[in-house]
Amino acid sequence: MSIDFTSFTPGLSLAGGLVIGAAAAVLVLFNGRIAGISGILGGLLGAPQKDAGWRVAFLAGLIGAPVLAGMLGRPIAPHIQAGWSETLAAGFLVGIGTRYASGCTSGHGVCGISRGSIRSLVATATSW
Repeated sequence: MSIDFTSFTPGLSLAGGLVIGAAAAVLVLFNGRIAGISGILGGLLGAPQKDAGWRVAFLAGLIGAPVLAGMLGRPIAPHIQAGWSETLAAGFLVGIGTRYASGCTSGHGVCGISRGSIRSLVATATSW
């Protein structure tokens, strides 16, 4: 793996982090829900629920934001050295692991540690 330091964008990275933090804060303050992507998607794929609207909107925003950013300016397209089948298989396995672990490292870091969750602190500190 190599890092393209010529495309290093600390300002955009900071802005993205602020937007993610704000979205997590808004969701918990106004909806009482944690912005855990695996939980949001898992809740949508389960039995029909009355709260499917915000779940669909949240996931649509995750997909639509980079698409919109690409249409407005520089496209966001990381170079991945794998085909579609490997990428989909990896995503599926990560999704399963995330559900078994009750969230991913970034979710524990953004949402769990900010709530003072000891489990999230341990999950974040012990992940690779």
